[in-house]
Amino acid sequence: MEIAAGAVPSLSQCRSRLCTAQPHPILALTQLPAKPPGNMETHLPGKFILCFTLIRTTCTKPALCIYFSFSDFALPTSHSTLNGQKTSKSARDSFSACNSKYLTVPHNRSSWHSNGTSGALEASVVSYRSSIINNYMEGTLAGARDKASPSGLHFRDSKRKVDYVLVYHYRRSLARQVPGSASLEPRRGSPSVALVLNGGARKGQAQPLQQQDHGQCVLPEWPGLPGLELVELSPLDALEEERRLQREEYERNLLEAGLEIEKDPENKSQGLSFVRIHAPWQVLSREAELLKIKMPTKKMYEITEEKGILKTLNEIWCKLTEPLQPQVPQQENTKMKTLSYPFSREKIYLYNIKDKDTFFDNATRSRIVREILKRTSTKARSSMGIGTLSKHVYDAAYPLHDGEYEGQNDENERKLLYQEWARYGVFYKFQPIDLIRKYFGEKIGLYFAWLGLYTEFLIPSSVVGIIVFLYGCITIESDIPSKEMCDQHNAFTMCPLCDKFCDYWNLSSACATARASHLFDNPATVFFSIFMALWATMFLEQWKRLQMRLSYFWDLTGLEEEEEHPRPEYETKLLQKKMKNKNIMTENSNENKREKLTWSDRLPGYAANFGLILFMVMLTFAAVFGVIVYRITTAAALSFSTNETTRSNVRVTVTATAVIINLVVVLILDEIYGAVAKWLTEIEIPKTEKTFEERLILKAFLLKFVNSYASIFYVAFFKGRFVGRPGRYVYVFEGYRMEECAPGGCLMELCIQLSIIMLGKQLIQNNLFEIGIPKLKKLFRKLKDERTEVKEMDTNQSKDPQQWDLDYILEPFTGLTPEYMEMIIQFGFVTLFVASFPLAPVFALLNNIIEVRLDAKKFVTELRRPDTVREKDIGIWYNILSGIGKLSVIINAFVIAVTSDFIPRLMYQYAYSQNGTMHGFINHTLSYFNVSQLKAGTQPENSLFAQEVSFCRFKDYREPPWSPHQYEFSKQYWAVLSARLAFVILFQNLVMFLSVLVDWMIPDIPKDISEQIKKEKTVLVDFFLKEEHEKLKLIESFIARDKQKRRSGSKSRKTRAASFSQCHHSPKGSFTSFSSQHTVV
Repeated sequence: MEIAAGAVPSLSQCRSRLCTAQPHPILALTQLPAKPPGNMETHLPGKFILCFTLIRTTCTKPALCIYFSFSDFALPTSHSTLNGQKTSKSARDSFSACNSKYLTVPHNRSSWHSNGTSGALEASVVSYRSSIINNYMEGTLAGARDKASPSGLHFRDSKRKVDYVLVYHYRRSLARQVPGSASLEPRRGSPSVALVLNGGARKGQAQPLQQQDHGQCVLPEWPGLPGLELVELSPLDALEEERRLQREEYERNLLEAGLEIEKDPENKSQGLSFVRIHAPWQVLSREAELLKIKMPTKKMYEITEEKGILKTLNEIWCKLTEPLQPQVPQQENTKMKTLSYPFSREKIYLYNIKDKDTFFDNATRSRIVREILKRTSTKARSSMGIGTLSKHVYDAAYPLHDGEYEGQNDENERKLLYQEWARYGVFYKFQPIDLIRKYFGEKIGLYFAWLGLYTEFLIPSSVVGIIVFLYGCITIESDIPSKEMCDQHNAFTMCPLCDKFCDYWNLSSACATARASHLFDNPATVFFSIFMALWATMFLEQWKRLQMRLSYFWDLTGLEEEEEHPRPEYETKLLQKKMKNKNIMTENSNENKREKLTWSDRLPGYAANFGLILFMVMLTFAAVFGVIVYRITTAAALSFSTNETTRSNVRVTVTATAVIINLVVVLILDEIYGAVAKWLTEIEIPKTEKTFEERLILKAFLLKFVNSYASIFYVAFFKGRFVGRPGRYVYVFEGYRMEECAPGGCLMELCIQLSIIMLGKQLIQNNLFEIGIPKLKKLFRKLKDERTEVKEMDTNQSKDPQQWDLDYILEPFTGLTPEYMEMIIQFGFVTLFVASFPLAPVFALLNNIIEVRLDAKKFVTELRRPDTVREKDIGIWYNILSGIGKLSVIINAFVIAVTSDFIPRLMYQYAYSQNGTMHGFINHTLSYFNVSQLKAGTQPENSLFAQEVSFCRFKDYREPPWSPHQYEFSKQYWAVLSARLAFVILFQNLVMFLSVLVDWMIPDIPKDISEQIKKEKTVLVDFFLKEEHEKLKLIESFIARDKQKRRSGSKSRKTRAASFSQCHHSPKGSFTSFSSQHTVV
């Protein structure tokens, strides 16, 4: 090239000013197309880069990329669209070799001209520009967006669908003060050349750099290269340039993978740019075959229906629930099912392909594109697919929603889901699970199917819980222990609740607490605990059956575990390990051995996990202990009050305020633990996304389980157990006695604690946070974009925002872990301590009716469309549910035996009562204490009791003061303790046996589904045999036809030979015969 040849000597002189060269420097000259920075693309039609690699020098800048622009190239203003055009490997490698620290800018200096290079350069520029922005040409800039698809779901040709969108912020890196103006403008005007580097000049330069406006260091003029400037680039601009190069390389790689790209011109100083991606049929069919996606074939077979009474009951149920069914399109013939088979291009004739554009639905198309994005990488920073690039180079990557959900626009699946599912007004309707699965994918469809089944199962448990509560209300008047406690004539004088400032008190003053305790502490509670244990087992068994039914109808049966791509963080860590070990590797090392991270590489992460999880658990216990100290100190402080009303309501005040404080602590720690669990999982460096998700779930569940239930466990099993006795109380901080249970027992306090925490978490965390936080994030993002974006006239902006603009404003989807987690914690509240709060299923049911529609509205209106994921089950969540169900049996057994008075009442009635009734039970559970044995300084001051008190009573089974073994545990204590342990063992084994029996009686796979799966396999084999048989017949017919042609051909050859033998008689006839033979051949 003429310019290159003339520029080399001058550039050699230029290089000597920048670097201290060796005696014989070698320069490598490379020409390649490049996209200019700034606004040049709209002004300069022709451009290229010269990359000079200084090989044998000591220069700190090994490559100089000089940007040349030619004003006299007459390129066409419009070009045909080029899709999927590959860039040559040599140009791509050369481009990667060019150091991204240097970029080129035009400057208002004298321009260079060339006469011999326009043809070749024009072809190179057009090829490169069209391959990257294959639907935008410079000549069509003005009305580009005006010609966009009305629906906002297609390219500008209104034919190709937008399957995926990448979004990034761009920023013009170079600007200068235009002489005579007061504002920064992009560099425009006469094309020239400038050399830009990231950093200052080295020592030994022949000419010092001169300081220009805005801190740009320039060389006034280099010999041999008039018009060449040296511009120093700021670190921020260098980072922006590096990101731009990564984006261009990544998009070129996507084009090589077969995808088609459309993007808007960057015609502002900074702003958002959307890269729209379309997958053509060739790419879809290739990837569907690789991913083994099941697609419908032409074959349909009949589904065997249930017969007998089950069919009749099913028909009756369908008629009764017809008003509750959502009005969504259903399959025309529900008795027939389409046979599905993994897609294969070789067997494409088997599939029911009516239209290639609609054969793969939008969810499948976006899933295929996502897989390509995940495995396409760039050389820069060793980025491993979109997982790494979305954190630094691109701001977002998401598939598009199917249009708007409101307004008078065309009907689409998103709008249908909003009308029939995502509104609170349709709370009474069933969920359109099939449509949810089609729109969001199998993983999200399974979540809503599980949530719907769980909500349905809460209905019978709520009914039974209400019956148990009503039983307590009805029998409260006939409860003998409550009557004895409320009887004023019994006059049980109780020991003081605190030292010195608390007086003796009558047991009848706690009448209201005793009567309220009976609502939850009655014989029906035991039955309800057994019922809920069996309920949990039946729920899990029914879910397995429903999951299998959905797997059959959603073609998930036989779904193979796909080999997942390693996470970008894992590959980055592995690359760092390889680079670290590169210097110590020997030549004899086994290069074929694939490296992986070992336990020693993960040891720091495991150690940090163990230490921090232990610290978080101890922090939870410390928070519980802090609330205990608050209760003790506040009760003591309120006991000093001179107000009689305050002293009489000490227990109520302390309990209510402590529970509210505990709820606030639980909510705060929940948010902290969620973030900590994610960080701990990241430093473990799991290999795949599935492993990452499972480990994250286990950590988050452990921390949130301890946080939610620690205070409840304390009240249920520890409060009041370590108080001591009068005269020998247990103290904390040398002045405060350990707190005791209420006179009616700790079950009532457990009920209060459980109800407030459960309702508070559901109302505040599950509802208010889910509604408020996404709206606040959306508002914050909008304000941030408006604040950072420069107010400029955007010629690329249309009147109505496109779908990708609307979806970008929405909140990104972060996974189903928070949704599952809140329901799992609620499941624990419903099952673990249900013996103390039979109304828990009722409040859970009311919450879930709102929760289903709240989650639905969030997914449809407030979140970007998630990537579809094929899953055949709910994964590790089922194991957690099963574990909670088994743990609930043990906990409820201990709650009934230890926390409630069920066992002491049972023992008294059948072992100690004189007449087999409950009369005298209160007196039997109270022990005597001689007040003269109280420690000095702990006796009540200014006692209001008129009569002198000799003995006070306290709740425990101890020997009286007149016994030889005074104040030691009595025989009744050991008898009751033995009965409690026996009840725990009996209850646990009985319920476990019944659970196993229910599990055995209910098959995991419905009988009709197992028969249909077998039938489907048979139909599939027959279908393939029939197709192969028809193919074989077709081949045989071709062979027979070919043989017939050969026979007829041999006869014609004999005839032509006979006619050819007479050619010497007639030259004309000879010519005719020869022509005839040639024509037949």
